[in-house]
Amino acid sequence: MTGDGPAPAGPFPQSDRAAVYRAIRQRRDVRGQFLPDPIDEATLRRLLQAAHDAPSVGLSQPWNFILIRDPDLRRRVHDAFGTANSEAAARFPDRKPLYSSLKLEGILDAPLNLCITCDRTRGGPDVLGRTHDLDTDLYSTVCAVQNLWLAARAEGIGVGWVSIFRQDDLRGLLGLPEHVVPVAYLCIGHVRELYREPELQARGWAERLDLDSLIFEDGWGRHSGDRA
Repeated sequence: MTGDGPAPAGPFPQSDRAAVYRAIRQRRDVRGQFLPDPIDEATLRRLLQAAHDAPSVGLSQPWNFILIRDPDLRRRVHDAFGTANSEAAARFPDRKPLYSSLKLEGILDAPLNLCITCDRTRGGPDVLGRTHDLDTDLYSTVCAVQNLWLAARAEGIGVGWVSIFRQDDLRGLLGLPEHVVPVAYLCIGHVRELYREPELQARGWAERLDLDSLIFEDGWGRHSGDRA
């Protein structure tokens, strides 16, 4: 079949399916394992294309990708993180030593920083599918982040999401207009190694929840065996 119409559907070959699930399970939030080697432009382009291939509400594609290589700008971003991180540490008084031991960013270590933004005016005032939930453009942008993250894992590239910022600080440093929201500030680069399990789990901060405890049926809090 040719053209832009429907194409045959069906499962991928087993090896392809296994690769998808492997990328999902082995994806990690990278903080301190970055190598200085630059990412070649062809690989970077594939990662950005993967992000751009994400689903979006009303096909609005609200994302932009700001590549950040300038050392001085990255130092200022790092300073903004440091201020916010000090504030955050104070909110965990009972776990402050563990919190302080965690490396929560790779802003100066990774060869590339990337900010993925959401233009909340993209597509005009009325976007198909966004008429009753205005935040679906933000959800769409997060889908782009996840696409890039999984593609990066398949390419052997590490990605770390730095979320500890005052949004206005980041907005000012990157010159974002008022209608553009910084959704994800990412550190990207080749890595020496990856944790076999999420780092926060390996370091004792949290445990992954049991899947069965999170599955409800036909309403909140109702498990499949509750009907008996």
